[in-house]
Amino acid sequence: MPAVTMEKHKDGDFFVDYEDKVFEDVKAEEGQKALVTFHTVAFEGSIGLVNILNAIRLNRKGFETSILLYGPGVTLGIQRGFPTLGDAAFPGHQNFADNLKKFMSEGGKVYACRFALQALYGHGEPSLLEGIIPIAPQDVLDLKLIHVRDNAVIVDTWTV
Repeated sequence: MPAVTMEKHKDGDFFVDYEDKVFEDVKAEEGQKALVTFHTVAFEGSIGLVNILNAIRLNRKGFETSILLYGPGVTLGIQRGFPTLGDAAFPGHQNFADNLKKFMSEGGKVYACRFALQALYGHGEPSLLEGIIPIAPQDVLDLKLIHVRDNAVIVDTWTV
């Protein structure tokens, strides 16, 4: 077997050139909107957190950005914690809440479908993080249609 002669990687080393950006840094034009939808279960994959981070980035680029939590996506906006609400039972436990709060504090709007909240997941509006706006199930389609009409950037994500 050949001997490995390379030095071991250590903290602080780079594996890739993360500064080489290929595309222009797009900023929103006046009045442009973005909508990021979530139809995914909290803690079942990375897409929920990734899309919240994308929504934060869209907001910072100047887009009037909204998040829509519907279906299992409402589970991203529910208060969590153990042993009490707000406590982190493990590292990353509050990632969704912390980043949704950051998004809203920077001017983003978060909507949650009341049908999914109650009928599918057995929660009421008091279970939502402060600042999340509950909407009627009929508003889910209308929110999407408003963004289509306004030529918004729409990021739709479904996981099952």
